Amino acid sequence: MKLILLGAPGAGKGTQSARISEKYNIPAIATGDILRAAIKEGTELGKSAKSYIDAGKLVPDEVVIGIIREKLASDSCRNGFILDGFPRSIPQAEALDQMGVAMDAVLSLEVPDEKIIERMSGRRVCHCGASYHVVYLPPMQTGICDKCGNKLYIRDDDAEETVRKRLETYHAQTEPLKAYYAKKGILITVEGQEEVADTTRAVFSALASVE
Repeated sequence: MKLILLGAPGAGKGTQSARISEKYNIPAIATGDILRAAIKEGTELGKSAKSYIDAGKLVPDEVVIGIIREKLASDSCRNGFILDGFPRSIPQAEALDQMGVAMDAVLSLEVPDEKIIERMSGRRVCHCGASYHVVYLPPMQTGICDKCGNKLYIRDDDAEETVRKRLETYHAQTEPLKAYYAKKGILITVEGQEEVADTTRAVFSALASVE
């Protein structure tokens, strides 16, 4: 199965990607992970990506697309894959088409913005690696880690203002992909549920029609 996962930041793509990967025994390809791997391996495209990152710039489409192309051509992707975080825009989707990669389905995880803001801005983390949520997994003592007693903090990425900006970017750049893939007849929409397991069941049920 060749699958693209769409969804706003915080919609739960990473979790569902891992579960689909396990069920279908296909690799989950997160753009950030393969960029880091290419940089670590010192490939030509990896070196190019590193030069942009070191300069504090976004890695341009042609470099990202090149790294994706290399990954999809590898033996590990021969029996299928899940793309998480790519494509992020119509030009990237068109580039994927030009590679001759025929996708079986595009799964869009739908979660309302306000629910995502609640999920992400409620996260609290500790330097020891423990993580909490003010609503779903609160520490025993407000603002204090159960494991080591240190003060919890909000990651910059989880600050409400940052989350709202990321959502605006998603709606402007990535959400148009839903219409792009709906025209191709391969878009599947799944409503994110309160419980992760319920979302997983809905995802597997939707993908059963693609197998």
